[in-house]
Amino acid sequence: MLEIITIGLDLAKNVFQLHGADATGRAVLRRKLWRGQVLMFLAGGPSCTVEVEVCGGAHYRGREIGKLGHEVRLIPPAYVKPSVRRQKNDAARC
Repeated sequence: MLEIITIGLDLAKNVFQLHGADATGRAVLRRKLWRGQVLMFLAGGPSCTVEVEVCGGAHYRGREIGKLGHEVRLIPPAYVKPSVRRQKNDAARC
């Protein structure tokens, strides 16, 4: 079984993108979740680092995710944008 060490969470209005990586940095999880499913999904797994791009709702989401036992890192948008290699949509990352 692959252990997810880091989860990148892209916040949006209704549909959130989750990208999980193992210890080597290889993507092992790509999931599209609705707003209400995110906390239930993260509550069901082991604690890991969750990285969230800073936006209007990021601080609230970060606090809620932190209550579940995860370490939350808020990433400034200037550091997130260079990681996009193709197109503009978030599902095309990695």
